[in-house]
Amino acid sequence: MKDIHETAHDTDESLRRSLGIGRRRFLSTCTAVAAGAIAAPAFGAGPALAAPAAPAAKGGRGQSLVPADKRGIILYTVRDATGRDPLSTTLPSGFREVFKQLARFGYKQVEFAGYGQHANAPGGANLESVEGARLLRRWLNEYGLRAQGNHGFIPSSWPLTKEDLDTFKKHLEIANILGMDHMGTGGDPTGSSYRADWDVAADKWHQLGEIARRAGLKLYTHNHDAAYGFLLDGGPLDAQGRPTRSSGIRKLEYFLSITDPKLIWLEMDIYWAHVAQYKFHTYTALDGSTQEKVFDPAGLVTRHNKRYPLFHAKDGVVNTTNGQGYDMVPFGTGVIDYTTFFSRVGDRNYHNPMVEQDNAPSSTDPGQSLEHARIGYDNMAALRRK
Repeated sequence: MKDIHETAHDTDESLRRSLGIGRRRFLSTCTAVAAGAIAAPAFGAGPALAAPAAPAAKGGRGQSLVPADKRGIILYTVRDATGRDPLSTTLPSGFREVFKQLARFGYKQVEFAGYGQHANAPGGANLESVEGARLLRRWLNEYGLRAQGNHGFIPSSWPLTKEDLDTFKKHLEIANILGMDHMGTGGDPTGSSYRADWDVAADKWHQLGEIARRAGLKLYTHNHDAAYGFLLDGGPLDAQGRPTRSSGIRKLEYFLSITDPKLIWLEMDIYWAHVAQYKFHTYTALDGSTQEKVFDPAGLVTRHNKRYPLFHAKDGVVNTTNGQGYDMVPFGTGVIDYTTFFSRVGDRNYHNPMVEQDNAPSSTDPGQSLEHARIGYDNMAALRRK
C-alpha cells in the first residue's frame, strides 16, 4: 500500500514537505544549519528536528485554526492543582476550583487523567464512581466545560477477565455521565516491536471497541514516540525466533491498517510524534540495507483524518543531547510549527486539541501549572491560518 510503503524522502522538497515548513523558512533554516547557528543536524548526518516555529499571529487576520469550542486541556497538566489541599492554600484546588479557573482562561473542553483529587476537596478523594461522575458533570456544566475524553482504564487481561470487563464497563458508564464522546488511555496498544504482538493487540482492541460502541462511545489509544518506530516484521530470525528487520512500516501505521475505523480511534500526541521523527528516521530493510524514511506526523493524520479525533498539543525546544531531540515547554513557546500542522490536517471542527505539558507542575512555584495552562490557551487561541 502506498501510504505504508512510501519511499524515503531524498530531495530537499520532500524534506520540506515532511516537516510542514514553508519554502522561505526551510531555506533560511538550511542556511542557519550551514552556518552552525542552530543545533539541529542535517538529515544526512543525524536525526531530524522541527524548524523553529514562527510566532503565532495575534491579530484577526486569517481563520482561527482551533475554534473556541475546541480548545481543551488534559487535566494531567494541572494535576498538582487538583491534588493539593484546599485547606492549606488560597490557590485553586480540587476539580471544582480548577474547572472554574480553566473556564476563566477560556477553555471549553477538558480531558481527564483519572478521577482522583485531594481528600479535603468537595466530593472527597475518589470520584471514580457513578455518584462522583454526576458531581463532576454538575461542576463541568456550572463552568461551561465539556469532558472530551479520559486517560483511564484499559484491561490488562487478554482474554478479558470478568473483573476487568466489569471495571471497563463501569468506566464507560462514567464517561457517558460526564458527556464524553470518546474514552481512551494514555498508553500504546502494545510496547512490542513485533507484528505478532500488534496482531494480538488489534484483536483485544477490536473487542473493547465493540463494547465501547454499544455504549455510544469511541475508544481511542494514545501514542508516545515508540509507537512510531519501525515494526520488526521480516529478515533473519533471532535466537528466540523473532524477526530482526523491517519492511519500513511503522508500528502504529500497521495498527491503523489492520483495525476497523468504526471501532478504534487514536489521539496523536504531536510532541511525541515529533520526537519519533527525530529518533526513528532510518531502519534496516529486509535485505540488510539501511534505509531512510522521515516520519511526517501531519501527513499520517491527513491520510487517516477521521481516525484522529483528539490531539495532545504540547511544545518543545531543541535539545540534541537528551536522546529525544526536544525539551518540553509551555504550548506556543517552542519550535513545533502548530500553525502549519493544524493548517495541513484541516477539519478544524472535528479535531479536539488538548493542551498538555507533562512538566508544568513545580515543586517551588505552586501556581506554575495553572499559569502555563493560561499561556497554552492564549497561544492556541492566537493560531491563525496563514
